[in-house]
Amino acid sequence: MTGTVGVFVRSTLFALAQAVATPLFWVIAMLTFPLPLIARYRVISTWSRLMIFLARTVCGIHYRIEGREHIPQRPCIVLSKHQSAWETLAFQIIFPPQVWVIKRELLRVPFFGWGLAMLKPIAIDRGAALRALRMMAAQAHDRLERGFWIVVFPEGTRTASGTHGRFHVGGAWLAAQTGAPVLPVALNAGELWGRHAFLKYPGTITVRIGAPIAPQTRKADDLNREAESWIRSQMNDITGMARDRTGTA
Repeated sequence: MTGTVGVFVRSTLFALAQAVATPLFWVIAMLTFPLPLIARYRVISTWSRLMIFLARTVCGIHYRIEGREHIPQRPCIVLSKHQSAWETLAFQIIFPPQVWVIKRELLRVPFFGWGLAMLKPIAIDRGAALRALRMMAAQAHDRLERGFWIVVFPEGTRTASGTHGRFHVGGAWLAAQTGAPVLPVALNAGELWGRHAFLKYPGTITVRIGAPIAPQTRKADDLNREAESWIRSQMNDITGMARDRTGTA
C-alpha cells in the first residue's frame, strides 16, 4: 500500500493498536508496584518496545544508530534533540535503564503519565526555580547511584524538523553537580513521526551518538554550549535523510 492513503491506513492501524495495548499495559504496570524499581522498569518498558515494534512493522519506521561505541559503561546524562514521541520510546531500547527529567504535569496524563510515575522520573516544578534545582540534584544523585541513566531534552519540548529551540542549562548543570558524563545525541525522528502529528511516514531514523563529555572542572554553561554545538552540527548533517520518498515501507 503506497502513497498518502497507505500512510493514513497504516497510521490508523498503529493508533488503534496503541489504544488497545495502552490500558492493558497500564494494568500490568500497576501490578508491578511492590517490585524493586529496576524490575518495574523491565516490565513497564515492554510497552515502549511494543510501540517501536508496531512503528516498524505497521508504519515502516526503522532506525539506525551511529556512534554506539560512544555509549559508556557507567551511568551518564543524555542530552538529546527532541522532535517526536518516537525517541521517548526508542531510548528505552537503545540505552541502559533510565529516568527522564520531565515537567511535573506530565505525570497527570492518563495511562502514559501514570505508568511513567511508577519509574520515578525526576519531575520538576518550573514555577519554583531554586527549589526545583535542589530537588533535581538530590534526585539525580539518587538515580545515578541506583545505576540509572538520566535523559534530558534540553530544548524542553519537541521541535519541528529543521528548527532549534533554546538549550536550557539544567541537564548540563546536573552533570556538573554529579560528575556524570554528558552524552550528546542528535536524531531526525520528526521527519517520520512529527510533533502532534497523526500521520507516521515510512523511512529510517538516524540516531547519532557523540563522544561523552567529561564534566570535571567544567562549568555547566560550557558543557551545555559544547553539547548544543555538537548536536546542531550533526542535525545539519542528518536533517532530510529519514523519509522514504517512495511512500513504501
